[in-house]
Amino acid sequence: MNVSHSHGTSVPDRRWILPLLGALCVVTPFAVDMYLPAFATIATEFHTTTAQISLSLSTYFVGFAIGQMLYGPLLDRYGRKRPLYFGLTAYILCSLGCALAPNLKMLIALRFLEALGGCVAQVGAIAMVRDFFPVKESAKVFSLLFLMIGTSPLLAPTIGSAIVAGLGWRWIFGVLASMALVILILVFAMLPEGHQPDHSVSLRPGPILSGFWRICINAQFLTYTLAGAFSFAGLFTFVAGSPIIFMDGYHMGSKAFGLVFAVLVMGFIGGNQANVFLLRRFTSEQIFLSALIVQVLIGTLFFIGTRGGFLGLKSTMTLFFVFLSCIGLTYPNGAAIGLAPFSRDAGRASALLGFLQTGIGALISMGIGLLGVKAVIALLSSTAVVGLAILLTGRAIIGKAVESDKEESVLIH
Repeated sequence: MNVSHSHGTSVPDRRWILPLLGALCVVTPFAVDMYLPAFATIATEFHTTTAQISLSLSTYFVGFAIGQMLYGPLLDRYGRKRPLYFGLTAYILCSLGCALAPNLKMLIALRFLEALGGCVAQVGAIAMVRDFFPVKESAKVFSLLFLMIGTSPLLAPTIGSAIVAGLGWRWIFGVLASMALVILILVFAMLPEGHQPDHSVSLRPGPILSGFWRICINAQFLTYTLAGAFSFAGLFTFVAGSPIIFMDGYHMGSKAFGLVFAVLVMGFIGGNQANVFLLRRFTSEQIFLSALIVQVLIGTLFFIGTRGGFLGLKSTMTLFFVFLSCIGLTYPNGAAIGLAPFSRDAGRASALLGFLQTGIGALISMGIGLLGVKAVIALLSSTAVVGLAILLTGRAIIGKAVESDKEESVLIH
């Protein structure tokens, strides 16, 4: 594949593309995971509870979801790099604002704005998978990207707890701003332009909405995006609920929690990497269905065990580990199958996929901040059940999934 910078100079080494896409993908995971160990410290300073602090996480998810819809048309009209410059700059400024937030309300508002800027990194990276790699390689590339995403919870909480102990929680946001600045410089200097500007893409509300609607009524996109969204919502529930479960429920300190969080996220990473090998023998559709069924079973066991009161720390960690492993399998395959019918509209399709998946996860995670620890396991188990129901219904309509937009797609009328 001949890729080039927007200035027309050729790129001699394509090996930089995947690491740079991975770097873009970790902007949001670090923004989410690095400050989790600081929940108790922030709650103490702002005279509130950790459950209330989790609302600053939920509003980040909401901003992340909404922002993707804004950037989708911009990524298709102006190419990938210019929207990246704008969004990452906004993210850096808002991160610095979070570091100076005088109260919880201001922190929540700035986290929302921070997400609006930072979301361009992930939606742009996902769109560029469609730009740079063939459809049949998409699930494998997504798995490699999610490996990079998955390593962030191994590093971020540990780094965050060290910053809290040594410098204070506000420095976490200074570090996030610095990381984004480095990524912005690398994107400017080394990332090729994956999509030449298409000025036929309108930025008027009517055409934008009709373009999103055209993508949304594709049965393959809608089925695998929504089923994947409810599966993926389990990860949001885990991230938002884990400080409450382990730090409040099991009385862990920030360092112990950071270690447990990292161990459990290894399940997500393991699922992603197992997917690369499984794709050699099975289709994305087969893996997606099987993993979602196992996720439902584990969620049901979790719910029964919690209600019955016979789950200890070890069994809770084991069930979380397997549950997250299933999400590591469902997410890359759901994204690959959902985006397969689109090439010209890859920016908008990837934005809509991100909006639906993040939006559903954000709404469900907000239930934890509002309802408290008792809601965590109920939400965790129910999301997978809904995802499986959507998948089975959609598969009956779709039949065999298409691999590119050159094939006929099923629309929902």
